[in-house]
Amino acid sequence: MFGFTYYTPTKVLFGKDGEKQVGKLVAEFGGTRVLIHYGGKSALKSGLIDRVKAALDEEGIFHVELGGVVPNPHLGKVREGIELAKENGIDFLLAVGGGSVIDSSKAIAYALAEPDKDVWELFEAKRPAKGCFPVGSVLTIAAAGSEMSNSCVITNELTAEKRSYNDDIARPRFAVMNPDLTKTLPDYQTESGCTDIMMHTMERYFTQGGNMEVTDEIAEGILRTVMKYAEILHKDPENYEARAEVMWAGSLAHNNLTGCGNDGGDFVTHMMEHELGGMFDVTHGAGLAAIWPSWARYVYKECMPRFVRYAIKVMGVKDEGQGDEAIALEGIHQMEEFYHRIGMPINMRELGVEPTDEQIIAMAESCERACGGKKGSAKVLYLQDMIEVYRMAL
Repeated sequence: MFGFTYYTPTKVLFGKDGEKQVGKLVAEFGGTRVLIHYGGKSALKSGLIDRVKAALDEEGIFHVELGGVVPNPHLGKVREGIELAKENGIDFLLAVGGGSVIDSSKAIAYALAEPDKDVWELFEAKRPAKGCFPVGSVLTIAAAGSEMSNSCVITNELTAEKRSYNDDIARPRFAVMNPDLTKTLPDYQTESGCTDIMMHTMERYFTQGGNMEVTDEIAEGILRTVMKYAEILHKDPENYEARAEVMWAGSLAHNNLTGCGNDGGDFVTHMMEHELGGMFDVTHGAGLAAIWPSWARYVYKECMPRFVRYAIKVMGVKDEGQGDEAIALEGIHQMEEFYHRIGMPINMRELGVEPTDEQIIAMAESCERACGGKKGSAKVLYLQDMIEVYRMAL
């Protein structure tokens, strides 16, 4: 195992009607003037925004609203939020939504802390952040784990670049998690979220070094749990217990619990999907499902022990003397079968996009730049490797 620092400062309020406590939580963390940031009309139609505003009003906390965040959140909306926040003297960002809303809120919070600088410079890796206004969240989608993570992903819609920036100073002060709030999601979005949760765990699992038995057992338990309840939700979307299990798994999958003691993870699949999302605006979790099987078949020989363990401990493949390679490949195949059972794609054509070879090369070149020339732990991938994985995924 490797040494590690585990830092999870986010206060979690989990359970029914938690959003009614949001005013007290904002006050607890020093917020006096709040920007309520949210996505589509469902948060309004469901009455959630009204409940949040009422909770803030009970504490005498000023608030303004900005909706319209889209999946693969846009830099343009971030800039709109920055101006609105400045005009109203905002000192606290309250994200009401999923990962896209939380990430958009984090980006606004970075910008408010350094108003004389362009926030996109963080995502271009031109400088580190020196400050960040406080962020809290009311989670409505179990997927990204942004409610407890240090990560933030924004899409520059003008350049089709989807880029991430990670910094502990942006970790939310609190996360309100009421599983009932996720019941309005379409099945495709629910299952895409389950896929994203699993991939956050798998990115940290398929590594070349520093593995700890206890970390592996936690990761494998999260994966098995999400698979079980993803299939239940596919048939019974109103199941509260299933939604609760998935919601909590989403937070544990991306607060770095499943990375303790290893080398930090692989994350090639995520980086390659960012390019796919930037170019074609696909749903993030579904894009990950479309890339992962090809990535796995490209790298498994260099990371055989991990793929064998995954096949046996997570996918339930029996070791009957057929050899490590056969076990590893059967584990990948079983993963594809699971994706299909919950309505997820296993290649880009099933995702609904068929990039030309020129577009594939462009995505790979952009990914290479974003990664600093190479990326990976299971197998370090360079430009040509990324091109081949994209081609395999077509």
